Amino acid sequence: MKRIILLLAMTSVFFHSVAWAGKYNERLSIGDAAPAWTNLEGTDGKKYGLADFANKDVLVLCFTCNSCPYAVDYEDRLIAFAKKFAVEGNRCALVAVNANLVKSDLLPAMQERAKSKGFKFPYVHDATQQTAKAYGATFTPEFVVLNKDRKVVYLGAMDDSPDGKNVTKRYVEDAVAAALAGKLPETTETAAIGCLVRYARERK
Repeated sequence: MKRIILLLAMTSVFFHSVAWAGKYNERLSIGDAAPAWTNLEGTDGKKYGLADFANKDVLVLCFTCNSCPYAVDYEDRLIAFAKKFAVEGNRCALVAVNANLVKSDLLPAMQERAKSKGFKFPYVHDATQQTAKAYGATFTPEFVVLNKDRKVVYLGAMDDSPDGKNVTKRYVEDAVAAALAGKLPETTETAAIGCLVRYARERK
């Protein structure tokens, strides 16, 4: 019994010692300035950074990958999203970021996927994983919406249906619409659902 009490006490201390910035994100909160990033290589052979999208009123980052079934289920929705906002004034840009380092998520495989799916948005590889870490990305897919001032206005899932069958809330689209109007969305944070980002283990 003493061992159980000790274990529960240690668990409580651990969870209370974890500092979370947002409700579900350990690095970012709503209103935070977007961490800068540069020279992420895209499947189109170009390199991208945050500053490259300065002409866009809203920027959406999607942390995703090739190898997660949840991420794959969202690919067609990403394509439709990018197409919708390209038509509606082209004021919003979408960038998909893959931070995984397994073979199926390296740039050659990403290039194959982008070509086969016909991605019309940048799909970049975060080879150092530093961008994903700076944004507190935990799952694939996971979204961050940035307004014109490049402040965080939304963190979390794209919508309320991982398999896409019964979508009733389109969180990212609502966040983009609000940001374009200079406002915060009604829902600013949700819990992302997907596979864990495969961060490389660091020796301590």
